[in-house]
Amino acid sequence: MAGAAHCSLQAKRLLLDPKFEGYKLSLEPLACYQLGLDAAVAEVKLRDDQYTLDHMRAFGMYNYLHLDSWYQDNVYYVDQFGRVMNVSVTLDTALQKPREVFRLPTDLTAYDDRLCASIHFPSSTWVALSDGTGRLYLIKSGKRGNSASEKWEIVFNEELASPFIIAHSVSFVKSDVHSVAVLLLRVEKDELDIKGSGFHVTLEWLTIGERSKEGDHRYEVFKRRVLQGKSVPHYAAIEPSGDGLMIVSYKPFKFMHDEEDKSEESDDAKTTNEKKDPVYYWQQTEDVVTITVHIPQGITKDDIKVHFYPDNICVTLKDQPPVMEGKLYSSVDHESCTWIIREDKSLEISLIKKNEGPQWPELILGDTRGELIMDPSQCSEIAESLMHLTSEVMNPNPEKENPPCNAQELEECDAFLEDSASLCRFDGDTLKVTHVIHLGSNQYLFSVVVDPREMPCFCLRHDVDALLWQPHSDQPENMWEHVATFNALGYVQASKQDKKFMACAPDYSYAALCECLRRIFIYRQPTPLSTVLYNRKEGRQVGQVAKQLVTTLEANDPILGFQATSERLFVLTTKTLFLIKVNSGN
Repeated sequence: MAGAAHCSLQAKRLLLDPKFEGYKLSLEPLACYQLGLDAAVAEVKLRDDQYTLDHMRAFGMYNYLHLDSWYQDNVYYVDQFGRVMNVSVTLDTALQKPREVFRLPTDLTAYDDRLCASIHFPSSTWVALSDGTGRLYLIKSGKRGNSASEKWEIVFNEELASPFIIAHSVSFVKSDVHSVAVLLLRVEKDELDIKGSGFHVTLEWLTIGERSKEGDHRYEVFKRRVLQGKSVPHYAAIEPSGDGLMIVSYKPFKFMHDEEDKSEESDDAKTTNEKKDPVYYWQQTEDVVTITVHIPQGITKDDIKVHFYPDNICVTLKDQPPVMEGKLYSSVDHESCTWIIREDKSLEISLIKKNEGPQWPELILGDTRGELIMDPSQCSEIAESLMHLTSEVMNPNPEKENPPCNAQELEECDAFLEDSASLCRFDGDTLKVTHVIHLGSNQYLFSVVVDPREMPCFCLRHDVDALLWQPHSDQPENMWEHVATFNALGYVQASKQDKKFMACAPDYSYAALCECLRRIFIYRQPTPLSTVLYNRKEGRQVGQVAKQLVTTLEANDPILGFQATSERLFVLTTKTLFLIKVNSGN
């Protein structure tokens, strides 16, 4: 990640509430409607050879319910007969049966190694669809959610090697050419990985564009790029312009180049890794810095030019470029500095420090061509000065007021398995990381599409809260904007050990999570009270309250899909689709 800009996420203080008092359990009933499915959802269970945590994250915890963010309250799923089924809600009390909008041409039951079918909506009239066998479809759908104008027509259909799921897709126009960029995710066997899990994760970034030949319009793969990493990304999304890619992952990803690039890269690596002898050596005491420079044959005393300045030095040999030149780490008494030629034909330069005592970590700022030589006495002094920072016992001085931090004192919900996750932005042309944010303990929670024309938002835990961030690829000065806060949600969700999916409303009015079976938890944003309520401990009136609601589904099948809109929650089980009315429409 050399050359990448190291950034940080700047939270908006106005969106934080340090006086948040917690959620009050509300017993208000939630209207819950259910639709029986004509055929079961096409669930694909993990095989015996899919045993790693990455397989579980990518495929075992897959969300089988797909929300069409371009059309409100429009969801899709694929059933066991390969039919893409749609539910479009306009009135909760008059729900229509799921309707078939497309049927996969492939007989899914004939494939033993298939993955779950996946759908993504790059625009209001385009659909990216995978059948789970390794085949990708680009479909022109017309205006979705309206049976009269909706007609799914395949415009691209190609086998792309091993099975994959669609992670993200975007539709854009450049130079009057329409293109669709699709991001495909695979977990593949890695024969070279002996010590690890034996698998790696690949993200294949395809750009499929329209090409016209003699009046024949067809879509072809224009560009193919592959990234590889050692963990399934929490978040991976292509920028709306198709120029870049953002990834949140525990372990870093890097682009895999073709053979020519690899050979060039290896040559560059060899050149870089060849160890070059230092141009000069230097030592120091409290008051003197001594520099030794090798003199090539044929160089006489008259060919050597040494110029001393209070903060700089310049050393040249004959007509060659300067051997040493630049700003010194600290000031010297330039009138007292000297140089001599020793018997072994080397140049020895003595610099008198202006400030005696402090050690110089480098001689010339930014110059790495020299090597510092430390004598044993200096090494032992440094080791002795650092001795107080190390100990072989947990608390060497128990009488001290502040003993060392003990990890066992942390609460379980404060412990993070992945404390080194990072957010990286890759450039599509240079294939290099341009921006990186080390997330540290800011645990990734979920992603949500607030505006389908923008990249998906991602939610991170910050202390006890959950903060929602909106990427802006076209705003370098404000690339990640803090748009909403869900108070204490970071702490609350950590206590739900059986949670499977998390989501929030696009208007930020509530957040929700579901367990593997039956139970749904909803956390509303604080709202003003219609009645007077007092805090008895502090004796003050409470102006607003945040409510927690819990609902239990009347089903014993596991939850396979979970999506939130501004008014409703959609919950998909094997044979039933549940609609929970959370907010009333305006």
